[in-house]
Amino acid sequence: MKKILTTIFTATIALCAIAAPKTYVALSPDGKLKVNVTEGKNIAYTLTYDGTQLISPSPISMSLADGSIYGGTMKAKKALLKSVDESIKTVAYKKASVKDHYNELTLQYATFDLKFRVYDDGMAYRFISKAAEPFTIKSEQATFAFPSDWKAYVPYSNGYLPTIEGQFVNSFENYYVHCPISQLDTKRIAFLPLVVEAPDSVKLCITEADLLDYPGMFLKGDGTSTLHSIMAQYPKKIIQGGHNMLQGVIKSREDFIAKASAGESFPWRVVMVAPQAKDLANMDMVYRLGTPASGGNWDWVKPGKVAWDWWNDWNVYGVDFKAGINNDTYKYYIDFASEHHIEYVILDEGWAVNKQADLMQVVPEIDLKELVSYASERKVGLILWAGYWAFNRDMDGVCKHYSQMGIKGFKVDFMNRDDQPMVDFYTQAAKTAAKYHLMLDFHGAFKPAGLMRTYPNVVNFEGVAGLEQMKWQPATTDQVTYDVTLPFIRLAAGPMDYTQGSMRNAVKENYRPINSEPISQGTRCHQLAEYVIFDAPLTMLCDSPSNYLREPECTAFISAIPTTWKQTIALDGHIAEYIVMAKQAADGSWYVGALNNWTARDIAVDMHFLDNALYDMTIFQDGVNADRAACDYKKVSAKAPANRLFQIHLAPGGGWAAHLVRH
Repeated sequence: MKKILTTIFTATIALCAIAAPKTYVALSPDGKLKVNVTEGKNIAYTLTYDGTQLISPSPISMSLADGSIYGGTMKAKKALLKSVDESIKTVAYKKASVKDHYNELTLQYATFDLKFRVYDDGMAYRFISKAAEPFTIKSEQATFAFPSDWKAYVPYSNGYLPTIEGQFVNSFENYYVHCPISQLDTKRIAFLPLVVEAPDSVKLCITEADLLDYPGMFLKGDGTSTLHSIMAQYPKKIIQGGHNMLQGVIKSREDFIAKASAGESFPWRVVMVAPQAKDLANMDMVYRLGTPASGGNWDWVKPGKVAWDWWNDWNVYGVDFKAGINNDTYKYYIDFASEHHIEYVILDEGWAVNKQADLMQVVPEIDLKELVSYASERKVGLILWAGYWAFNRDMDGVCKHYSQMGIKGFKVDFMNRDDQPMVDFYTQAAKTAAKYHLMLDFHGAFKPAGLMRTYPNVVNFEGVAGLEQMKWQPATTDQVTYDVTLPFIRLAAGPMDYTQGSMRNAVKENYRPINSEPISQGTRCHQLAEYVIFDAPLTMLCDSPSNYLREPECTAFISAIPTTWKQTIALDGHIAEYIVMAKQAADGSWYVGALNNWTARDIAVDMHFLDNALYDMTIFQDGVNADRAACDYKKVSAKAPANRLFQIHLAPGGGWAAHLVRH
């Protein structure tokens, strides 16, 4: 039931004026979070939780190209308060519905409005222009000042050039630096989200939402305990280039960051607040703050799993044809997918003629119409990989052509930027693909920032240093610790295409990069548990069908697991150590997963999310020798304990996965 109450000067949201400076106060629905917005020499906000200050006075503003400012010494003409308590029905998400309960403070100025929303699990603010004509944004000031020099988990840009300009061009795939904020490299910029550790186990996750036509925000340290926003300037000249001529190469930039339309609402600046680390793994703020989808029927959006060709290098064996990018190989993938009820097969890089950036030019070894027909007869859908430049040059024509052929979606890659034109590309791609009932999976992409709610056909984003890194990363890379860090940070923003599912597994000392027969770090059960822990409505099976056919128990588990959920619950966890989560499928059964770092541990999995019924458990657990042979696992059956506490052992780099079905 939807309940919206608009009130001024209420008891639950305090609004008070103080002589100088003037301060406005907004509380979360449970009263624990408080935002103070102060007017003086600038507009600044603070954030407290249970009386503890989390963010010190932090000035915010937007500077326009004509010299005017949204912020500065301006005084609000009016302040309005609103309370909203409703549920959002989702399309392809980790929950069937999302609770949207917040208090909102709107400060009305002569030329703009400033909105603050305060939830029980965080706050967000945005600027809304009142301009009657288009205008230009010179820069934006978003500040996050912390009371002390707390530690943070920060992903620096993996840009190819040492300059700040060079860092704006990056794939948004990097590992985390963990250090005090003051020790961050002032010559490097960090992409979002990132996490700051406050006292008493409280964590803050900073990101943005409702990013549709505006440059993405990076953060930069200054040698103190403060982080400052920085954004790419608007490209002046872009030429075709980069990987296989599929990227836009920036040759020069303007002296402003964005062109804005009349009355534009700018992205939300988001601070999630988690009393415990585990709460970060189950956040919904970015989804809530996204622009709702406009009407229409989205039932044609069909999430599912994908048999993927690229990570395993098309390396199938035990067959009587030469494996590679050809119809025989893809028919083998389709047969495998059909036999195991896997919804899709992807044709990754190589099906279109190389370096032509023309998706209408198909290599002679591939007959797409034949493959679509072959797959359709076996109830398997096909998804095509597309480089950004090739997709963008004739977006409508490409989508129309391949939709009519029977293709179900595109994996669009190598955007590697988030300046304003690139962010707008995402929105236009989503809109165009939706017109032709095509799903999109963005790779070489920035983090989710609300687009999945606006266009539910956008079923995934990469923005993660996923398993593909294991094809080339040196043995010193610690992917396992990264695996138990990103659920608390990257996944707080939304789902990610990590591309798990390796059947070739290695303990730390045995890992090495191999392109044609890649292996993962950690145990087999570590890989299985990632299908429970990691959110991805479109989830890859990264390994070769030939390898899966040799592992029928693991393949059956992966094939059966859903990719969207009725409920998601974070049970336990600590950043960079371990995580335990439970997710309920549409049929009422539950999946529980646990991931571990390189330290063996024994933990009790709390199953009080179950009702009082009896439940049968099918469990995949690390084998007794998994600390030496990472592929060692054991499948066992058990009953869910009456006290709802289940003891498990996790090997170094280990995992645990279970399916619970009502008896």
